[in-house]
Amino acid sequence: MDTSIHTESATIGDTPPASGTGQPAESATLTIEQARAVLAAQPFARHVGTEITEFAGGAATLVIDLRAEHAQQFGFVHGGVLAYLADNALTFAAGSALGPNVLTGGFTITYLRPARGERLRATAAVTDATRSQAVARCEIYCDSDGSSTLCAVAQGTTRAVDRALPTTGDPSASATS
Repeated sequence: MDTSIHTESATIGDTPPASGTGQPAESATLTIEQARAVLAAQPFARHVGTEITEFAGGAATLVIDLRAEHAQQFGFVHGGVLAYLADNALTFAAGSALGPNVLTGGFTITYLRPARGERLRATAAVTDATRSQAVARCEIYCDSDGSSTLCAVAQGTTRAVDRALPTTGDPSASATS
């Protein structure tokens, strides 16, 4: 299992072309450090212990080291934790293509088998992008004792928005009506 952290910049030129044009969407460059700052501004991400380990070229990998409070009544990872991780991985992958000001437009998740183990790992990649929207796919693995089990898959749409990023982790700091 590769646990190294990749630090190269993400540029839209490394992502799939904009729909129907054969050309990439607009140029946007973000570093993994900037992606980590965005993640750190999310109180819920801090609460569940999310880390971003890869962020480049229309792709992102997020991980959560599992704790007892991530479980449901049967001892498996709660489906809400898997859905949260898919949502964030899809959006970060899209953000590496569209820029940092993005929001989830919608996503679906399919649970393949119960998740249990030491760590959840979500890998997401953009499959199509325009200047204002990206579609991405995500696979969520449960890693334990050197092996990985695919537990869920997701697909989502992310949209670029005209909104400043919050820097405080307080959602009301940048909320507008």
